Amino acid sequence: MSDSERVLVIEAGSAQRHYWADLWRYRELFAVLAWRDVVVRYKQTVVGIVWAILRPLITIAIFTVVFGMLAKLPSEGKTPYSLLVFVGMLPWFLFSNVVSEASNSLIGNASLISKVYFPRLVLPAASSAVALVDFGVNLIFLFGIMAWYGISPGIHVVLLPLFVCIAIFVSLGPALLITALNLKYRDFRYIVPFGLQLGLYVSPVGFASSALPENWRIWYSLNPMVSVIDGFRWCLLAGESQLYLPGFFLSLAVGAFIFCFSLLYFRRTEKSFADLI
Repeated sequence: MSDSERVLVIEAGSAQRHYWADLWRYRELFAVLAWRDVVVRYKQTVVGIVWAILRPLITIAIFTVVFGMLAKLPSEGKTPYSLLVFVGMLPWFLFSNVVSEASNSLIGNASLISKVYFPRLVLPAASSAVALVDFGVNLIFLFGIMAWYGISPGIHVVLLPLFVCIAIFVSLGPALLITALNLKYRDFRYIVPFGLQLGLYVSPVGFASSALPENWRIWYSLNPMVSVIDGFRWCLLAGESQLYLPGFFLSLAVGAFIFCFSLLYFRRTEKSFADLI
C-alpha cells in the first residue's frame, strides 16, 4: 500500500489500552524515580534511617502510657499492650507514609511533568518506595521486639506479604485522589497531615477492634484500614488475634471502591496536570 493509500483508523478505547501498556514500558523510569526518592530521603541526613524507627517508637510510648496505663485499654490474649500497638502501627505508618509521599509527588516533579510525556501514575507509585523502605526497617525492628518478649509468629506469618500488598492497595486509593486534588487545590497540603493524625485515632492502632461491641464492629469495618491492621495482627501475634471475616471483606470492598474511584478521577484530570503546574 502506498503512502497516499494509507488510512488512519481511530478505534474507541485505544488510548486507554496504550496508557496501561505505557505503564509497563516506563517501568525503568519508575525504578529510577523510586531509587532517587530513597536516596534523597536518606542521603546527608543527621538521624538517617533511625528516624524510621524513632517515629513509631515515640508514638507507641505515648499510646502505651495514655491508653495502656492510664485508660487501661485491653490487649488481645497474652500479647503485651505495647506489642499490640507496634503491630498496629506498622501498617498504619506504611499507609501514612504512602499518602504523605504521594500527595506531593506531582508538585515535586513539576519540571518533569511539563516537559516529558509519561504516565503520571508513575510518580505517586514511585514515591511509595520510601514508605516501603521505612516499613522494612520497622518490620525488622518488630521481629527484634517480639524475640525480646519471647513471642514468635505462627504459621499465619507466611500470609504477611499478602497483607502488605493489601496495605499498599488500600493506601494508593486515597493517595491518588489526594495527589490529584493537591495539584488543583494547593491548600490540601494542610489538610493531609490533619486527616492522617485523625485517622490514627479512629483506626484500631491503640486498641483491638475485637474490643468493640459486636453490633458496632461491622460498621467500624467501613474504615479500610481495619482489615489491614487486623490482618497484620492475625499474621504476627501467633493466634492471639482473630480475623472478623464479615468486617474484613467489607473493609476490602470499601478499599477497592476508593481505589477505583480515585484512579478514575486521577485519569480524568491527568491531561490537565501540565497546565495546572
